[in-house]
Amino acid sequence: MASQDSSLPNSPSSKFSMASSVSSSSTHHPWKYDVFLSFNGKDTRASFTDHLHAALSRYGINTFIDDQLRRGEKISSELLQAIEESRFSIIIFSQHYASSRWCLDELLKILECVEFRGCKALPVIYNVDPSDVRNQRGSYGEAFAKHEQVYQDKLEKVLKWRKALTLASGLSGWDSRGRHESEVIKEIVNRIWKESIDESSSNMEGLVGMDSCLHDMFSLLCLDSDDVRMVGLWGMAGIGKTTSAEVVYHRFCTQFQGCCFLSNVREKSQKGDLIDLQIQLLSQILGEENQSIKTFLRGNNFIKKVLCSMKVLIVIDDVNHRQQLKALAGNHDWFGSGSRIIITTRDKSLLTKSKVDAIYKVKELDRDKALMLFCHHAFEDESPTEGFVQLCVDALHYTKGIPLALKVLGSFLYCRSKAEWESGLEKLKVFPNKEIQDVLRISFDGLDDNGKYIFLDIACFYKGQDKDYITKIWESGGFFPRIGISILIEKSLITI
Repeated sequence: MASQDSSLPNSPSSKFSMASSVSSSSTHHPWKYDVFLSFNGKDTRASFTDHLHAALSRYGINTFIDDQLRRGEKISSELLQAIEESRFSIIIFSQHYASSRWCLDELLKILECVEFRGCKALPVIYNVDPSDVRNQRGSYGEAFAKHEQVYQDKLEKVLKWRKALTLASGLSGWDSRGRHESEVIKEIVNRIWKESIDESSSNMEGLVGMDSCLHDMFSLLCLDSDDVRMVGLWGMAGIGKTTSAEVVYHRFCTQFQGCCFLSNVREKSQKGDLIDLQIQLLSQILGEENQSIKTFLRGNNFIKKVLCSMKVLIVIDDVNHRQQLKALAGNHDWFGSGSRIIITTRDKSLLTKSKVDAIYKVKELDRDKALMLFCHHAFEDESPTEGFVQLCVDALHYTKGIPLALKVLGSFLYCRSKAEWESGLEKLKVFPNKEIQDVLRISFDGLDDNGKYIFLDIACFYKGQDKDYITKIWESGGFFPRIGISILIEKSLITI
């Protein structure tokens, strides 16, 4: 319970924390919304609440906001359900919050969900004295004087509202007095984001081996430096480049003014125009779609003009052509001081030609981590079921530590009998898994005839053979192995 001091700390540099947020961790619920916003529309709909909602949305935080004018005596069932389905409720205690019966009924429901459903309530004291909220003085006292007149025969309801205000105003949250709204909003978004990530990190599917990746990427990103850095994530198909980029993105994105994760750039480039990707980049960072980009060069100029003064984090995922990078991150000076651009690709040459500052090679999982990931999908456990140990060893031999193969094969074998396991693993020696093959084939299909011929020769005849010896064979046959081998290495199709 919070102490009964007459005011809360209002230092611009820190949140107030009179008591910990009340929550129950014993029950897990699949939340429909990340955040429910409880506010008085007259006070903050077009100001603080609107800005907060926009900031939450920019970070992909799914937020419920009631955009309808509130009429009638009784709070709608849709609002009550939305509160139940929200992991966090942010309560904006503004001047006229207590004058709205809807707001007070929302507050009762929020605290009920805190107690019984494991939700969390986070108050924002917005330009009012915290003691007025807690003790129902000032504008809050005036509002309750009117409520007591209206509800003379239902004073127990008014008493519940009073108790709810006293309790909620004492939870850990923010006092906006004397502070810039943008600063308060940034702290709120950081809090929601970090708590969401912390909760989901233990449940994020199959994120095995990410600790070392985070450590290495943190070192390469040099987040304490004010320069603009571009870092490449390079590796073969299915090795976990996108997953690694997602983990890094979610871990560090709140340290930037704007963020964007452009996924499947290769696929989107094939289906549409690079201008569409430029628009998507800007809309994610700015929170609004810009339709004024009509040409490739105009998009380049617009990105540079708008983002050159912003500290941004951008992930450009699955790049397969240099033109894509020229459209989205043509140079370091496009972005503001401290910006970080992460590029994932199967082709190392794209990174070197684009003069990135560092390249991180995503490697296969070691045996222990590969087994853990495989078992996560095959048994929903970290270790094999009794009687399946040798079959798991056989599966690891086939998958070679590649996360995609471990996930696909583990999921395929899940809930199957031992006999089906044995048959399925034997089948793979003759008929490779199509889902895995389709992903791996993308890099092969991107080769010219010279590269395809050399790759197939290696796969069928020359695996493990002396490089110089087979180079002479290819050259005598009219092929060009020196450039061909380099390209195969750059595209992560072979290693030497």
